[in-house]
Amino acid sequence: MEREINGKIVETDPEGYLVNLEDWSEELAIELAKEDKLELGEGHWKIIHYMRDYFSQNGTAPNLRFLQKGLKEEFGPEWSDKKFLFSLYPFGPAKQAGRYAGTPKPTGCV
Repeated sequence: MEREINGKIVETDPEGYLVNLEDWSEELAIELAKEDKLELGEGHWKIIHYMRDYFSQNGTAPNLRFLQKGLKEEFGPEWSDKKFLFSLYPFGPAKQAGRYAGTPKPTGCV
């Protein structure tokens, strides 16, 4: 599927994950969120940037368990609360935030 972001054609797979990870931009994240009827706030961006950093360091996107553990270490215990994470990303924190972050689909996510 092709999308035009700031005059650039960006290709995604049928689930909305980037085909070329280098095509990521904050504008793309905002567009994907709009499609999900979600407005990105500070908490969303913290998770998006955490996902990008995790991927660049590990070569894989974190699944929910690793995301919770890492966010707790990075930002404090409230960030590991599953209910809190689902309030930000109702379609699945690791999966939905990963799409917005331009990382591949986390392993173990259906």
